[in-house]
Amino acid sequence: MSATPKPASSEDIIGQKYDRCLADLIVKAGVGFGVGVVSSVILFRRRTWPIALGTGFGAGAAYADCDRSFNPARIPGTRIVSAVEAPASK
Repeated sequence: MSATPKPASSEDIIGQKYDRCLADLIVKAGVGFGVGVVSSVILFRRRTWPIALGTGFGAGAAYADCDRSFNPARIPGTRIVSAVEAPASK
């Protein structure tokens, strides 16, 4: 029995990221939908545009998080250091 864990394959990592993104989309779009329904009933005399706006905001936030998950260079304040720029560790 080996003590070192087997490294995850790239397909598994991508699959986990897609699963996380899909779950995030469902949760955030659902929360946006709920906020839209409540605001539509309470504030806007049962119009449909608050529902679409809330769902769109939720889906947009999920898309932004998923984009950051797949492309970490888009996270504000981060810098990608190449091997040439990296200081030599001793």
